[in-house]
Amino acid sequence: MSMPTTDGYPSLVDRTSPIEAGAYVIAATFLGAEAAFALADGDVLFSGDGGERRVTAHDGGVLVAASDGKSLVTGGDDGRVLRFKGSEPPEPVGEAKGGWIDAVAIGPDGAVAWSSGKKVFARDGKGVVKSFEAPSTARGLAFAPKGYQLGVARYGGVSLWFPRIESTAKELPWKGSHIGVSFAPDGRFVVTTMQESALHGWRVADGAHMRMSGYPGKVRSIDWSNDGKWLATAGADAAIFWPFQAKDGPMGKAPKELGVRPARVSHVACHPKASAAALGYEDGCILIVRISDGAEILARPASPGGQVTALAWDALGARLAFGTEEGRGGVVALPDA
Repeated sequence: MSMPTTDGYPSLVDRTSPIEAGAYVIAATFLGAEAAFALADGDVLFSGDGGERRVTAHDGGVLVAASDGKSLVTGGDDGRVLRFKGSEPPEPVGEAKGGWIDAVAIGPDGAVAWSSGKKVFARDGKGVVKSFEAPSTARGLAFAPKGYQLGVARYGGVSLWFPRIESTAKELPWKGSHIGVSFAPDGRFVVTTMQESALHGWRVADGAHMRMSGYPGKVRSIDWSNDGKWLATAGADAAIFWPFQAKDGPMGKAPKELGVRPARVSHVACHPKASAAALGYEDGCILIVRISDGAEILARPASPGGQVTALAWDALGARLAFGTEEGRGGVVALPDA
């Protein structure tokens, strides 16, 4: 099947439905047939075949959001944590009294976690809430893929906390400020983004360190390939893909650099079914790249509206939602194979 071209790239530009979000897009996702956008002005915007609708979620703005494709969880300046499921009214699932929400995460069987300052909360699928005080402000949260375990990124490393067990958290130390955290899909590795222009990783079994540096800017977005073999990262004039096939992860191995352009990659989102990824850039451009050979398709040319701040595939990988820092957004529909 032939594909039109734009600026020399095979192009999906004519398959994009633009959306005016009107505010900085914190996160994007799909809930059923609708695309959903969490916005810095406090609203969540839904867009589908039936048109658009806005739900006022937080007084003072949405600060953080997470999605697992089934629900969208938002944390606000008002100290509330809300869960959205399609057209249902948002469900309050947590709060931070007297503070704002620094991070949120979604876990197995309806579990949700959130943090405010040093205080970390985890609510399981039955609604039971446990809390933990981190050694310093908890900047990032992620549930492990197996078991009820939470990774907490903070100054000095990562705390691995089991909310159902009355014991101290396991500490994975590394100097510096860790601001985001993610587990490999098989649970063997945990990786953090840092305040400096680097990533750090640990092998969970023995705490072995993995240093991933050399970025010209801070890495604000990372995502794992559908098979767990690659970690896609933003922060450079190309997306940097670190290999995680071996027992030592990327140590001693060169990463792939894909989607090289005269603008830095600001956001990445790996395809859920194929070995490919969507790359958003600071100039508003979006490319879809194939990891194996670097083949590129243009989803959005460089455009007004600021850098790409959100990217998300639907569950089948047939649609891509995006948003920018100045409130532009859209949905790209991929052609049938």
